[in-house]
Amino acid sequence: MKNRSFIFRHAFLSFILILTIIISTSAVFSGCRKKEPETFSFRLAHFFPPTHPAESILIQGWIEEIKTATDGRVIIESFPGETLSKAADIYDGVVQGIADIGLSCFVYTPGRFPVLESFELPGIVYSNSKVASMVAWEGIQTLAPEEVQDTKLLMVIATGPGDLFTKTPVSSLSDLSGMEIRATGISADTITLLGGIPVGMPQSETYESLSRGIVKGNLAPIEVLKGWRHAEVTQYITSTPFLYNTLFFVTMNKSKWESMPKDLQDKILKATADFHENTAIGLWDMQNSEAIKFAIEENKMQQIELSEDEKALWIEKVSPIQEIYKSKLAGLGIDTDPLSLIHELADKYNEIYK
Repeated sequence: MKNRSFIFRHAFLSFILILTIIISTSAVFSGCRKKEPETFSFRLAHFFPPTHPAESILIQGWIEEIKTATDGRVIIESFPGETLSKAADIYDGVVQGIADIGLSCFVYTPGRFPVLESFELPGIVYSNSKVASMVAWEGIQTLAPEEVQDTKLLMVIATGPGDLFTKTPVSSLSDLSGMEIRATGISADTITLLGGIPVGMPQSETYESLSRGIVKGNLAPIEVLKGWRHAEVTQYITSTPFLYNTLFFVTMNKSKWESMPKDLQDKILKATADFHENTAIGLWDMQNSEAIKFAIEENKMQQIELSEDEKALWIEKVSPIQEIYKSKLAGLGIDTDPLSLIHELADKYNEIYK
C-alpha cells in the first residue's frame, strides 16, 4: 500500500514537473516569435469616373506600387466618382479626416491656394504635361507655401496646355464675346479678359451642362474630349495652348501620415517619387494624344488654328493677368513672388522634356 502511494506521489510530481517544463518552453518560444508588423489601411477620395485613366492608371498603379514597396503593410482603397467627397470638398475633407488621402484640383476651391494659382496663369509656356508637372512639383518644394502645410502633399501633376472646346466655331475674339464657357480658378479670369462669360464647375458636371446648353464651351485639357466624353457635346476645338494649365494634387491627412513609422513613410516617399517620374507626370500627355484622335476621327470634331494676328490679340488681352495676380498676393499680405521662379523652371524643363 505504501509502495502504491509512493508510486502515485512520484508519478504526480513527475507530471507536474513535465507540465511546468512544457509551459515554460512554450512561453520561451512564444516570446521568441516575431511580432507581426502593424498594417495600415487608408481611404482615397477623388472625382474621376471609375473608367478614367486617373483611376485605372494613376490611382490603381500608385496603390500597387505602395503595397509592393511596403510589403503589403499599407493598403489603400480608392473611392472614385465623388462617392466619398465632392471634387471641391476633397482637400478640406482630407484635412478633416473625412478621407485619408485625396486627389483633386487646387482650383476647385477658389481663393484657398493663392500661391499655387501662379502655376496656372496664362502666358507661361509649358510644352507638355511633363514640363508643367515638374515645374509645379519643384516649385512647390522650393516655395513651401503655407496653404498646403496642413496635409502631407505626396504628388502634384498638371494637365499642361489646354484648348477651347465649343458648340459653335470660335476663330476670333468676336466669336467668343458673350459666350458662356466652363472655366475655374485663373481660367475664369482669363475667359473674362477675353470677353467670354466664365461659369465655374468641376468636370464631373460639365457634360450635362454642355448637353443642356447651360454652357456653350469648355476651357480644358484635350483629354476631356474622351475621358469625360465632351466630344459628344461639342463640335469645335480652338487651339489655345497659351491659356491653360491645371494642377492636381494627391495629398494625405497629416495625422494619418504621422501615425506610420518612419520606415514606412520613407518607403512610401521613395515609391511615390519613382511613380511620379515614371508614370504620373506623363499621364495627361498620353490622354491628350489619344483624345485628339478620338475627337477628330471618331466624333468628326473640327480643329481651328487662330491666325498669327488673332493669337497675338488674345495674348495681349490676357497679359495683364500676371500683374493683377501679383497685386492680389500683395493684398493678401503674401510677399512671395513665385513667377520668376516658375519662368526659370519652365525654361529648364521645356529643355529637358522637348
